[in-house]
Amino acid sequence: MIRAVHVVIPARNEERRLPRCLDSVEVARVALRQARPDLVVEVTVVLDRCLDRSAEVARRALVHRLTVEHGNVGAARHAGVRAALAVSGGRGVDPEDLWVACTDADTVVPPHWLTGHLALSDTHDAVVGTVEPLGLTDASVLSEWRARHRLGEGHPHVHGANLGLRGSAYLEVGGFRAMATDEDVDLIRRIRAHTGRWVATDTVRVASSARRTPRARGGFSDYLTSLEAEVRTGEAADGHPRQEVG
Repeated sequence: MIRAVHVVIPARNEERRLPRCLDSVEVARVALRQARPDLVVEVTVVLDRCLDRSAEVARRALVHRLTVEHGNVGAARHAGVRAALAVSGGRGVDPEDLWVACTDADTVVPPHWLTGHLALSDTHDAVVGTVEPLGLTDASVLSEWRARHRLGEGHPHVHGANLGLRGSAYLEVGGFRAMATDEDVDLIRRIRAHTGRWVATDTVRVASSARRTPRARGGFSDYLTSLEAEVRTGEAADGHPRQEVG
């Protein structure tokens, strides 16, 4: 049975978007604590080569802060999960009883995000959630995005902005690798090869920024930029809608 929950959020120069993310995570944390007052629910922001005031934002939010110099989202996520495992282990919580919820600093989670993850953790070791663009105002681009994404149960998409994993399963497959992109797809591919106790669900959908300045090449921002160009010119978009098929 899950005894502790730890949210891991990598951030690189996210002082503008991080406050909204942390506010939404706090609402979700309070909702979970109300439902399960026995749980320890904590948050770690992994500050990866930040040159702005992201650290100050995290300090004001009273969350754990981990400073790294990886410049790599896969390595930053892994450092955050390892820190979460260490914190819970120091409290006597086994990895089997720790749930790690992953999101991104430019993402807003719904109030039921953590309670939804925990409900699914009763029968699953990994939860693969959905993401929708936040602030995408071009109706034609949004319509095309929706046409290419199946937001429902059993969906094929993988996003680091909405993943949940049991600590023991994370360790068993080796965790996030130091990849600049697709570290999330790579991890879930190994999870799926390791166990059938995973679920792809739309019940805990989050919203990630539709900005056009990417933090990682080939990620969500680059895909949206390519999709926008395709809609305007009729040419094929580069990139892909972040999915693991099969």
